Amino acid sequence: MTSSHHVAVITSDEQALVVASDLAEDFKRDSATRDRLRRLPHPELEVFSRSGLWGISVPKEYGGAGVSNITLANVIALIARADGSLGQIPQNHFYALEVLRVNGSHEQKQRLYAEVLAGQRFGNALAELGTKTAHDRVTSLTRDGSGYRINGRKFYATGAIYAQRIPTSVVDENGVQQLAFVPRDSKGLSVIDDWSGFGQRTTGSGSVVFEDVFVAAEDVIPFQSAFERPTPVGPLAQILHAAIDTGIARAAYEDALHFVRTKTRPWIDATHEKATDDPLTLKSFGHLSIRLHAAEALLERAGEYLDKAQADTNAETVAAASIAVAETRALSTEISLAAGSTLFELAGSQATLIEHGLDRHWRNARVHTLHDPVRWKYHAVGNYYLNDENPPLRGTI
Repeated sequence: MTSSHHVAVITSDEQALVVASDLAEDFKRDSATRDRLRRLPHPELEVFSRSGLWGISVPKEYGGAGVSNITLANVIALIARADGSLGQIPQNHFYALEVLRVNGSHEQKQRLYAEVLAGQRFGNALAELGTKTAHDRVTSLTRDGSGYRINGRKFYATGAIYAQRIPTSVVDENGVQQLAFVPRDSKGLSVIDDWSGFGQRTTGSGSVVFEDVFVAAEDVIPFQSAFERPTPVGPLAQILHAAIDTGIARAAYEDALHFVRTKTRPWIDATHEKATDDPLTLKSFGHLSIRLHAAEALLERAGEYLDKAQADTNAETVAAASIAVAETRALSTEISLAAGSTLFELAGSQATLIEHGLDRHWRNARVHTLHDPVRWKYHAVGNYYLNDENPPLRGTI
């Protein structure tokens, strides 16, 4: 499983941000068209993964850049700013790499990190329909000679359709969850493009079906134990979601600025005022600007806390990181929705908004922010500060 294309080597945080910024300029160009036509971004993902950005979280001792979580979050925000779907596709890839970092053996890290540095993309097959809670899993892992067999069905498998490996949550014969890094071309594995969200339309977040799929023992990594002790896996997953929302918010904000500066609106023309002098418009942009800058600052702050938790992992550092990330997600959720809504409010009912694809920002934010309920983050943050209660150890906080 090696790439047939040359993959760039990124060696520093600074280089990662420059590469991401350059790619974002290219990805932005046709993002509205991809959304309108629901054209899956296969060519863009090839460029994206060959850039070396999908390997930037690989630790230095395994040949990667080992960038800070501040940089990782900002890279995702830059790509999401250009295209919300493209920003979301690598989220589970980086999540799987963090599970590998905290729970994988040295041999597993060497082999799987090398694949990533060679340009391979990891997807995901985690969520299931019909289970008692969102955290329950029934997809089975049963012993078969030197390896295992997997049987089950997954949905909301973002990235699987684009991946060379699909990290899959499975329950072994002892009822313990494991993470199986299943090759995409495995016999009995089907990826179904049945994602039909009205936003994030090109994430390819469809279904994955496993029918007696064989997986080698060396491709199975402990998963449940990552949440039975304090680890940075949960906040790492969540900071990437916050980065996606923050990028979408920035894109909506900038498009709103451009729209109001360049387009005429009936109620402004009627009073013979310039759009840029309208007091209600000025207030709207003032309100948006302050909250957007606050969200971007909180994203960097959360990255600092997460870096500390990775460097010195214990109950206190992981809790502090989880809370910092939860604060970021709470605000990034609000500002991404508000920025998209404000664009509608300032543009009115003009067809121009939809003709130019500017409605996609609100649609993308509305769909992505449903990923896990932000109301529970407020509860966890309040409980942490008021009652000194650490948040639960799970991937949604």
